[in-house]
Amino acid sequence: MEAAKAPAGPSWPGVLRTKALKEKIKTAKVLCVGAGGIGCELLKTLVCTGFRNVEVIDLDTIETSNLNRQFLFRKHHVGHSKANTAAAVVQGFCPAASITAYHANVKESRFDVDFFRGFDLVLNGLDNLEARRHVNRLCLAAERPLVESGTAGYLGQVTVHIKGRTECFECSAKPAPKTYPICTLRNTPDKPIHTIVWAKDLLFNRLFGRPDAVSDLDDQAAREGGQGKDKAGGGGGEGEGEGAEQSEEARAAAASAAATAAQAEDPSFFLRREGEAALDYAARVFGRVYTTDIERLIGVKELWEKRPPPKALQLSELLPPAEMAALAAALDKAAAEAGGAGAAASACKLLGLTNASQKWTPAQNASVLLLATALYHTVRPSEVGAAAFDKDDDLAVEFVTAASNLRSSCYGIPEQSLFDAKGMAGNIIHAIATTNAIVSGLIVTEALKLLAGCVGAVRNAFLNENPSAKRLVVAEAPWGPKPACMVCGKSQLTLRINTKTTPLSGLLGGVIKKRLAVNTPNLMCGGFLYEEGEGLEEDEVAAYAALLPRPLAELPGGGLGHGAILTVQDQSQHWGVDVIIAHAEDLSPEDAPEGFILEGAVPVAAKAPAAAGGEGETQKKEEPTAAAKRKAAAAVAEDDKGTMLLLSSDDEDGGGQAGQAAAASAKDSRKRPLEEEGGGDGAAAAAAGEGAGGEERGAKRAKAAPAAPAEDKDGCILISDDDD
Repeated sequence: MEAAKAPAGPSWPGVLRTKALKEKIKTAKVLCVGAGGIGCELLKTLVCTGFRNVEVIDLDTIETSNLNRQFLFRKHHVGHSKANTAAAVVQGFCPAASITAYHANVKESRFDVDFFRGFDLVLNGLDNLEARRHVNRLCLAAERPLVESGTAGYLGQVTVHIKGRTECFECSAKPAPKTYPICTLRNTPDKPIHTIVWAKDLLFNRLFGRPDAVSDLDDQAAREGGQGKDKAGGGGGEGEGEGAEQSEEARAAAASAAATAAQAEDPSFFLRREGEAALDYAARVFGRVYTTDIERLIGVKELWEKRPPPKALQLSELLPPAEMAALAAALDKAAAEAGGAGAAASACKLLGLTNASQKWTPAQNASVLLLATALYHTVRPSEVGAAAFDKDDDLAVEFVTAASNLRSSCYGIPEQSLFDAKGMAGNIIHAIATTNAIVSGLIVTEALKLLAGCVGAVRNAFLNENPSAKRLVVAEAPWGPKPACMVCGKSQLTLRINTKTTPLSGLLGGVIKKRLAVNTPNLMCGGFLYEEGEGLEEDEVAAYAALLPRPLAELPGGGLGHGAILTVQDQSQHWGVDVIIAHAEDLSPEDAPEGFILEGAVPVAAKAPAAAGGEGETQKKEEPTAAAKRKAAAAVAEDDKGTMLLLSSDDEDGGGQAGQAAAASAKDSRKRPLEEEGGGDGAAAAAAGEGAGGEERGAKRAKAAPAAPAEDKDGCILISDDDD
């Protein structure tokens, strides 16, 4: 894949001094999607740069954990709209700016293609992959340039996407949220994240969530149970060895499904009985979850043929009567002091566990679990039956940490501290304000290039934790569009799925909306039609709803069976793709934890980095030569005196081949005069990876330089690298 070609255009950065660009900056309409860590810094940087017409969209509200890095917000803003608050604060220190805020979801129908066409630039600061894909498709349909960004700790990136000239956001693989087989979570966990997901999404919801709520894990449990039965009843193989292996797998699958079904029985057990004391209820739940259920699993011998079985916990051994009496006293104290501050109740504070980085003993975990459960029923009873996990809710985090650690004790998995468990349960990437500030500056730099028409100078920038060739910011020319991309190119996808057991609702929820990020799907295949969105009559909505529980193979028009070609369209995104259905009954939970395998040109990351998520996940290029390109861009050409040379990576005959490996070599590089005019000129500094820091150092050097700068024999200006 070649890099995007750099057409001739205005001179960069010389164009920054022109009155025409300054006027463009004042009149340009900019859309910012996201008002979080990056969004706050971006709004501030935009108005300080001179932009006066900005609109911002964000559905989120301000949380206490945001205050350490989102500096537009203060403590009294907690609970308010991020978009509205950020707009008001920016308007306060820059009254000349017009900031329009939308406390809304960018996927709402009012933010359609015509809405996006009303802007000159679209700048993304999202932390949601599905929303980012939606914005990417709308920008392609509206033919508006998109500047994407993301940070994770000390890492950051900024990428530029222009229809027809650069790859779109979905041309390269993006890490998807990790999913885990329900049988692994319920029966055979072996990692801390398994026990944390179990505690948060299963046990917490079972005890405190809505009784009628059905989660993805419940759907997955039913699906895997069916697959386990199919495998258990299936026959033979293509040989004795293979048949024996399949039989062993079938036994394990059937045993796991049976164990899962047994645990799922009688959900009313987890309801508090009339007249039952809160601590007695908590102790009863402990006995069921960590004693009875574990002993039942130990009895399923097929699960432990290749790994040691878990160990059941006995509450009486962990908490003798004296400890239980101390818990009762602590609960009475909390009830007496609660008043209207039930939401502030903390089991850890009552037990004196104030060090969030210290791991608890099994007895301390049991104490926290019982006391947290009892506190919900004693000081926060109105939330029982309607609660949802919130990483900023101390009591919820304490419960999940203790429940997870106790389960880890059963399976010999390392326990986690309260701090670490909170980060894992809340999918927290510990963001750094400085990283967000640097990335926002890089976003505005690329926005200025686009606004000035310097398309040949745009660069994708990557912020590293440690310097590479003396620089933290490395830049490279954007790749060109991929013909096989399912969004901006022409492609077909293949979906391997069990068409006999998977209902239409499973296809829509798991594949169409979740994996393909379709907002309002229209599905067509032969005589089959399914539609969502505005403009449908009531009888049409009812007719389509009646199709949802039907298996794919039994849908009208002959069904969606093996070999069927399903056309998927989204009118709101002006996008569509063809999906070839391949029936498969042998999908294991390990290979297909979601119940299907999607193949083809859909970008799927081979392995999600540990830092995925955060203020808009940072992504690394999946192209085979991307690392070499960044390394080449980071190389600094110096002479024998340590003098840094300005290098031009634009080749007169090669057009957009900026960023080729040859740019890394001073021997093969071509020096150029500083004031050279012509297309793609200021791109040299970006290609060399100067980034924000390099441009600042260059500006300082230029200011301190004598009137007649030193030149070599070719008439090229030499810049002494004193800072290094």
